[in-house]
Amino acid sequence: MTNNPTMQDVLRQFYPEYLDVYTPNDRQAKTVHHIMNCKTGAYGANVSQCSECGHVQYHNNSCRDRSCPMCQAISNELWVDAQNEHVLDIDYYHLVFTVPSELNALIYCNQKKLYSLFFQSVSDTVMELSKDAAHMGGTPGFISIMHTWGSNLSYHPHIHLLSTSGGLDPERNWRQKKDGYFLPGKAMAALFKGKFMSGLKRLHDMDKLCYEGTAEKYRNSYEYQELLNTCYVKKWVADIRESFAGAETVMNYLGRYTHRIAISNSRILQMDETTVTFKIKDYKQDGAWKELTLDGVEFVRRFLMHIPPKGFVRIRHYGILSNHNKRKLIPICRNLIGCREFLRKFRNNDKVQAIRILYKKDVTVCPHCGGQVSYQVCTTQLMHRKNSA
Repeated sequence: MTNNPTMQDVLRQFYPEYLDVYTPNDRQAKTVHHIMNCKTGAYGANVSQCSECGHVQYHNNSCRDRSCPMCQAISNELWVDAQNEHVLDIDYYHLVFTVPSELNALIYCNQKKLYSLFFQSVSDTVMELSKDAAHMGGTPGFISIMHTWGSNLSYHPHIHLLSTSGGLDPERNWRQKKDGYFLPGKAMAALFKGKFMSGLKRLHDMDKLCYEGTAEKYRNSYEYQELLNTCYVKKWVADIRESFAGAETVMNYLGRYTHRIAISNSRILQMDETTVTFKIKDYKQDGAWKELTLDGVEFVRRFLMHIPPKGFVRIRHYGILSNHNKRKLIPICRNLIGCREFLRKFRNNDKVQAIRILYKKDVTVCPHCGGQVSYQVCTTQLMHRKNSA
């Protein structure tokens, strides 16, 4: 029995057994290789040496894979800090869009195409309703974040969306929602369903979808039509969750959600010869924490379902926060609203500065004598030489 194992530990033990049953795609195989070799010296290291006492330390490099539980903390903080330049100090709304579970097999089989359709359907829905004078009458700014997992690592694609509570109208006047009411939930869900299903039908008619694994049955036109009928009948989910008052609350939210991966090391509790036990949230009991034990191979299978396709962008900006608009429009919005500008804490994505501020640790100071530490890159070959010495 191993207490508090890491994902690296789990993969080292169960991934060989996983390969006896399943065939990972190239992206999954590369991610596993990255995680298993993260901070082992396989990717080289930085060597620090004190200029006064000569003390030397080796710091093994991380793999920098966006699905690695050991590589996200600093990247997350730097990304969130960069958003400070464009945040407006107003209220924001948190929305969640989910598709019926019946579509999961087809979406998983066509991740790039249908994730992109998911994003487009959500953004078009929010933009169309927001521009309607009956609701806001302006273009808001929002950030959409794709998550594919449930707390138990099941496949559950959904999009978190964070939107400003106001927007710019065509004459560049600020239109602010003042009644605590953002957009009509039922209309939003119905419009989202219509846009997604229309896009899905278009991809099918153009023969752009593949049907493999558990989605293979949809090659049959009858089965495919039954899927469409089921999805048209069901009510889709477009929830307006909580609202956030002010920029600081928004930044705290972004820090929690943006670079989150399917499971963190802190949630993995135990591992033995055949199973892995981890913490999950039971949303049927108000999000109470519980323990779930899975067969080790099944745990690996579930984790690998959430490795995004190569090059897939799962955090996207729209409206006045889009990359095309934000530098020009956010200053205009600040002047119209009369809100303050937030400054970045970390200049030029400085990781040394970020570590100093976040962890109260100055990596440029020798832990032995307090002298100045200098760093140099150590190649993988040198690290192998050191490890074998």
